[in-house]
Amino acid sequence: MNASTHPSSTLRPADLSLHSSAIQQPSASACLSGVQLGYGKQTVLRDLSWQLLPGQVVGLLGRNGAGKTTLLETLLGLREPQAGRVELFGQAALQIDDAARARIGYVPQQSDLFEGFTPAQLLAYFRSFYPRWNEAKVEGLLSRWDIARDKPIAKLSGGQQQRLSIIRALAHEPDLLVLDEPVASLDPAGRRDFLRELVEQVLDRGTTVVFSTHILSDLERVAFNLAFMSEGRISCQAPLDELIEQLRSVQGSTAQLQSMVSRLGAEVLRRHALENGQARWLIRLPLDAPPLAQTEGLQALNLEDLFMELT
Repeated sequence: MNASTHPSSTLRPADLSLHSSAIQQPSASACLSGVQLGYGKQTVLRDLSWQLLPGQVVGLLGRNGAGKTTLLETLLGLREPQAGRVELFGQAALQIDDAARARIGYVPQQSDLFEGFTPAQLLAYFRSFYPRWNEAKVEGLLSRWDIARDKPIAKLSGGQQQRLSIIRALAHEPDLLVLDEPVASLDPAGRRDFLRELVEQVLDRGTTVVFSTHILSDLERVAFNLAFMSEGRISCQAPLDELIEQLRSVQGSTAQLQSMVSRLGAEVLRRHALENGQARWLIRLPLDAPPLAQTEGLQALNLEDLFMELT
């Protein structure tokens, strides 16, 4: 694995994060605790703690430049943090042994394929490094995704090269699969195929998957956890259906909003100051909150709204 080249409001980062109480669980596939990393005077990862559990599928969301690629590379031990600890399968990420390394699959944002090779040569080369290699899966995906086995990789389209990177990452049936914008070059049909394969990988093997993407519609096709990155931290991680059910936007005077929050037993996650003494708050309802139809003024949020609010 090689690293790739590279209005007033308040948000309390720990409000929705699920990592803090169980950060040292030994069963975690990957675990980051108090990680700090920056370039010069710019801090990219700020006291970041996060864990990925076996069988989780996590979509990582954040604005451009939020540090998603840096986070994924740090998680994999490709970048050394200036503070904090990163573990993979219970081992220090910078010092994992060959057996642990063979349990990881990675698709970087920028292709690192050997362009002078053919797909057949590339996959044969990587097969020699992995004791667990599913040749039937490789052949099936090459055929289904129409990738010529003996054509130089340099002459493949961008989408075909991205598919080949995904095949290489899936071929040895990893226990942890990390994908950085894996569908950016794929058309809608290709993205659907990829997501189907991803779901099958998780259902069949319990693989832990984390992938970043800016295509929100793809995330809605699969019911999994979403992790939102903001200000160098994971500001929120929860299942998508839970976020849709519990998070609401509400507008009014500060006194009105405070009264509503108290009455509902809700938690305030973010406050926006508006004109004329008005404000808009992002709140999380308790599980036993009354139905939306019985609570005036609450606005449900879709995934795009959540992205805007939490990143």
